[in-house]
Amino acid sequence: MQPILHGFILALGLILPLGAQNVFIFNQGANHKSIRKSLPVIITAGVCDTFLITIAVLGISVMLLSFPALQLAVFLIGLAFLLYMAWSLWHEKPQNADEYNAMSPIKQISFAFSVSIFNPHAIMDTVGVIGTSAAAYEGTEKIIFTITTIFISWLWFLLLSIAGKFIGSIDSTGRYIVILNKISSLIILIVAAIILNNIIELLQ
Repeated sequence: MQPILHGFILALGLILPLGAQNVFIFNQGANHKSIRKSLPVIITAGVCDTFLITIAVLGISVMLLSFPALQLAVFLIGLAFLLYMAWSLWHEKPQNADEYNAMSPIKQISFAFSVSIFNPHAIMDTVGVIGTSAAAYEGTEKIIFTITTIFISWLWFLLLSIAGKFIGSIDSTGRYIVILNKISSLIILIVAAIILNNIIELLQ
């Protein structure tokens, strides 16, 4: 039970804070009439987190992030995606608004990929916390710990989308969803500013 409880508490603690990934998944749930239409973002985020957790547990990510040039490349790509995402969310319309402009599945996938893989803070949390914690286990216990953290990530993304869908369903005018989109855009801009600061520090 120890690796299960450890993985559960650890994954929940890392995934609960309001960040670009959570905001985007909630936002897409609110902007679509059904959970099925926001499945691309849920699945993409889940797959990306599964990948990050797996390479963190295996210790591969530590080796990759030991190269400053690679860190800089990840930060720059992430910054570009976040700025474009913030602009898109600011101009996005909910499905029940007069001018419907909800994101296509391809756009959902690309944005979810960017906030998951190119999010330095998500990477550092995964590598520094989950990867380090997994080192305390061996064999079956390590597998159980890893599966638990991955399961919590997938479950959280699904629940976020459902919560967004609930908010969207009670907003018949679409006015509140437009406000939500703009708030989401501003939060993502804050994350982008933090990444820009990290880039400046790397270049100094």
